[in-house]
Amino acid sequence: MEKVRIAIIGGSGLYQLLENPEHTFVDTPFGKTPRIEIGEIEGVKVAFLPRHAKPGSLEVGHHVPPTYINFRANIYGLRKLGVERILASSACGSLNPAMRPGDFVVIDQFIDMTKKRDYTFYDGETPIEVWPDKPPITSVVHVDVTNPYCPELRRILADTCEKLGIRYHDRGCYIATEGARFETPAEIRAYRMLGADVVGMTNVPECVLARELTMCYAALALVTNWAAGTQEKITHEEVVEIFNKNIENVRRVFREAIKAIPEERACECKDALAGAVA
Repeated sequence: MEKVRIAIIGGSGLYQLLENPEHTFVDTPFGKTPRIEIGEIEGVKVAFLPRHAKPGSLEVGHHVPPTYINFRANIYGLRKLGVERILASSACGSLNPAMRPGDFVVIDQFIDMTKKRDYTFYDGETPIEVWPDKPPITSVVHVDVTNPYCPELRRILADTCEKLGIRYHDRGCYIATEGARFETPAEIRAYRMLGADVVGMTNVPECVLARELTMCYAALALVTNWAAGTQEKITHEEVVEIFNKNIENVRRVFREAIKAIPEERACECKDALAGAVA
């Protein structure tokens, strides 16, 4: 299959972005990926990976809870396809009164409160193939995440939201929790004190693993609800309802953003392993 340089990770509603799609699965040292669709958006070849789909299954849907998503297989599989840039979407709750349900947030920082996930490819044993023309890496790696989200892609997402007249925030701190339950009001009060703006369950370690493979990664978070403590009860139905109401705007942003991505990368992401290999 021809190499694909750009990928989208998100919910199944984003399938409609792709023209002339075909699907594939990728075997990795960490397991098989979910069904990956490869098609075109405005003449640009793009891969789409449904984050919550079952590995190796033709069925696509919200079947895998956040804790059990095989993030390593997903990201490694995209890299094997040739992907260098990833645009991700995710639903989130708001801790910041300025970030209202329906708003988009171009995340710039994260706080990790997850507990049971695999956070690195580099276990000191598994050969990790990052570049086709260089030997695999088998040593430990300590990657820098001062800027965990690609500044080039973040700027493109923010500029696109501005161009389309979509209400957005050009930065925000995402706090990642384990799930699958929603947070307690006490936790939300603590997270607000830590400086978090939005809360979700899927962005970490996804963004870190992308950085470990020198991939550019940017996330467009859609605020679907106020975080716990501001209303009586949070339901998954409520989250899905708000997300579905705004899914067309997510598609609009990604469609325009992909056209604006330059051929050559001028960001720091491509050099993420410089000085990081032990």
